[in-house]
Amino acid sequence: MKNRIIYIVLLIVIGAVLFSCADSANQTNSDDVDLIRTQAVSTFASSLTETLVAVPTHSSTPMIVEEPSITPTIITETPLPTATTNPCYNLLYISDVTIPDGTQMDTGEVFTKTWEVQNIGGCAWRAGFTFQHVGGELMRGSTVTLTEAIPTGAKRQISVELVVPSGISGLIQSSWRMADENGVFFGDTLSVNILVGNITTPTP
Repeated sequence: MKNRIIYIVLLIVIGAVLFSCADSANQTNSDDVDLIRTQAVSTFASSLTETLVAVPTHSSTPMIVEEPSITPTIITETPLPTATTNPCYNLLYISDVTIPDGTQMDTGEVFTKTWEVQNIGGCAWRAGFTFQHVGGELMRGSTVTLTEAIPTGAKRQISVELVVPSGISGLIQSSWRMADENGVFFGDTLSVNILVGNITTPTP
């Protein structure tokens, strides 16, 4: 009987010890689980904090890009020099006094061509100015030299003696122009235009 009591007491003591150990183990496991959970939550929160990236704020004001200004290039033309190098002198053609353009003539015929002109320059034409051949057929013409001054605004008739050349038929032209004492031409060019041979006068 005594042995049985001792056996029961041992069983109770052993059971109490086992229960105490189990309870301690359960409490330790519970503490470990809570610690693990706390660390996991902290790690997760930390990872969230580290991975958050600042999102740039878009301004509602549109960006204006200014285009570069283009300065237009201005091209200027250089005027060509006029035929009259001295503005003091000028000659205006007025009319044909003799031998109008298209006059029918024969080879070797001698004639006088006369033009009416006006001094429209600011200076008088001095004696010694010349009227010279400048183009076309010379037709044996000679340079005419002024023997008297022609004042500005005055009108005069200028004549040259010419001969119809031989061996040429059709339209023949001879051009003449006034020049100062230095040989500088000025004013309008005066021309004579004749027809040589059996040619019908063209209709103007």
